[in-house]
Amino acid sequence: KKKKGNNQRGGKKRTNMAVGKNKRLTKSKKGGKGKKIIDPFKNKHKYEVRAPSYFPVRAVGNTIVTKTTGNKIASDNLKGRVFKVCLADLKDNENQAHLIIKLRIEDVQDRRCLTNFYGLQLTTDKLRSLVRKWQTLIEADVDVKTSDGYVLRVFVIAFTAKRPNQARKTYYAQSSQVRQIRKKIIDIVKEHVTKTDLKGCVEKFVNNVIDRQIEASTRSIYPLQNVHVRKVKVLKTPKFDINRLMDVHGDTEAPKEDTGAQVQDEEDNKPVVGDNPVE
Repeated sequence: KKKKGNNQRGGKKRTNMAVGKNKRLTKSKKGGKGKKIIDPFKNKHKYEVRAPSYFPVRAVGNTIVTKTTGNKIASDNLKGRVFKVCLADLKDNENQAHLIIKLRIEDVQDRRCLTNFYGLQLTTDKLRSLVRKWQTLIEADVDVKTSDGYVLRVFVIAFTAKRPNQARKTYYAQSSQVRQIRKKIIDIVKEHVTKTDLKGCVEKFVNNVIDRQIEASTRSIYPLQNVHVRKVKVLKTPKFDINRLMDVHGDTEAPKEDTGAQVQDEEDNKPVVGDNPVE
């Protein structure tokens, strides 16, 4: 016998939905017809982000912000923004692509955002490539204050290396040696940072000055390889000083708009044929 009623497959009912029956889909929202579509970027301004003068490439990029309306000032919204920039872009050198520099907006002048150093870190892929078997990983961190009042937290990472003419497969350091190396790292970082200002510290971090000294000074305890300042955080900053920021940026002139030079046509200066010169 044929089954009456709805089609059944596996004991489940199959329902066909009628097209055009759901009135809510076609119904427009209240007041939707008279509402104009406004471009969200119409009330935005574009600002140029400038890196400090100790980086060869100064132009970091652009950032947008809502125009000043009433009590909401555009420059207040921009101050404090943090940008992560690859060091390879700032130095125009692809060999420095493993470091990320953090820059924070300190002041806004015309359409330019003046930034200052706010931290650095190794890229994840570089960090993962350093970790291997048969070696000891040594980490150290220390809070230090620069000569101009910035408090930095510096993280250093290092790995043990094979001694010369070593036949053994592994090169692990003893826990007492690790403690000695860690103490040496902290002393070297304190020595470098406390004697210099923030600008000098950044140059040392970027140019691997601290890394090379740690590697050389700990060779007597246990040879190290792949020594890096893994991360730097700015914990405290001194009171904002516009003169100090201008010294860091060097240039105070706003970028001028290129309007082009006035061109004079030589033919304009020639007398028209038939004109008599006035005596």
